[in-house]
Amino acid sequence: MRIAAIGSGIIGGGWIARFILSGHGVTVHDPHPEAARILGEVIANATRAWERLFQAPLPTPGRVIWAASVAEAVADADYVQESVPERLDLKHRIIAEIEATAPATAIISSSTSCFKPSELRQGARHPARILVAHPFDPVYLLPAVEIIGGGATAERACALLTSVGMQPVQSNTDIGDRLLEAVWREALWLIKDGIATTQEIDDLIRFGFGLRWAQMGLFETCRIAGGEAGMHRFLGQIVAAQREPRTKLTDAPDLDNALIDRIAAQSDAQSGAHSSRELERIRDDNLVGILQALKATDWGAGQTVREMENAFYAREGVAATGYPLRIYDVTVPGGWVDYNGHMTEFRYLQVCGDATDAFLIHIGLDAGYRAKGCSAYTVETHIRHIAEVKAGERLSVETRLLGHDAKRFRLHHALLREDGSIAATGEHMLLHVDTAASRATPMGEALIAALDAVAAQEGEAHPPHAGAGIRSVGKTPLAT
Repeated sequence: MRIAAIGSGIIGGGWIARFILSGHGVTVHDPHPEAARILGEVIANATRAWERLFQAPLPTPGRVIWAASVAEAVADADYVQESVPERLDLKHRIIAEIEATAPATAIISSSTSCFKPSELRQGARHPARILVAHPFDPVYLLPAVEIIGGGATAERACALLTSVGMQPVQSNTDIGDRLLEAVWREALWLIKDGIATTQEIDDLIRFGFGLRWAQMGLFETCRIAGGEAGMHRFLGQIVAAQREPRTKLTDAPDLDNALIDRIAAQSDAQSGAHSSRELERIRDDNLVGILQALKATDWGAGQTVREMENAFYAREGVAATGYPLRIYDVTVPGGWVDYNGHMTEFRYLQVCGDATDAFLIHIGLDAGYRAKGCSAYTVETHIRHIAEVKAGERLSVETRLLGHDAKRFRLHHALLREDGSIAATGEHMLLHVDTAASRATPMGEALIAALDAVAAQEGEAHPPHAGAGIRSVGKTPLAT
């Protein structure tokens, strides 16, 4: 899939980060003189967040390719994400430039939160391929995207965006911003009338109903408020309140200089101790925690994260050209480093586990195999920590099959640094199990044949440490 991005600011940069972290290259055009620096900072934040969000090995990131013009960026694109400033005349000009060069089958999606597809399509050569794909910031973490425009193009866009971990919601008009605008207008009135400050409003949201909304939304939350009788009871309770509303949603306050100054001053007092990048990282860390909690309960946005992670686990195997097998490598993220300044101990186990997963895929014990009711469970592990590993180092894993029988196989991993020296070794015994019965079961002929083929390449003596436990230290107590 060839992807182009026109505009790389907050929203455009978020899109680009999600695409490249999903393994897609993106050709980018943005005339802003600081575009490369700004995008680099967004990608750095996104990478940091994804390293914390996902346990599965991440794909090799795609490349950002800078283009000098819109025409150059979209020349061979299958999908174009437009994220230029919210001016209809500018968007019309950019869309015309895209259509002049992009393939006729290319999808053109606008991140706009202001304009309808019908407005964007005015004067277009191929109007049906122009959509609104409106996300929420940060795009690289929040999966929801409103797809407006319909038709076969919308279905194609939904399929592509689902593959990079988004949760498309198709509609005839924007929904999210309409809801947000209602909250925003009411908040402006509360400040203008001197009823509340920015701090008080934010506190009520983040310490109160915002937490409920994050995992159940509006109507499911209200259903619970109705008790055992459900939504009918809740709606019956609020009929009187609806007749005498306290809201001022029928009007919006004038954002004059006085109100702007008041809001800005209160916001500075509330959050001015942090830079914008610091606030972004705080926000991202909090979102990662929320998403991981939702993933643990397989609920809401956590389901989308789990599906994306499962797709990472179900990656295609890497072709092995020699032996020992080299089918997994990783660059050590900054988040894997502990207070001693090097990779913390449990991450060595993670690298070994990810290398084991790569081996399982190599022999055919993949997601399709597991779906039939059998898997391999690790029942014994011995790791030797030999050298310190720093953040940013590239590790390659050499994997050997030290033995197998009808139900078990024994693996040895050597974690190699870029100079070829060994940073650690891991030895693992795996047991083939019937997952429904939770008991060991013999492997089928195809799996045994795949293991036999690997074992045929194993000609050297086992490493001297293989099969050894932790050495004794000091006096050994007498048996009683």
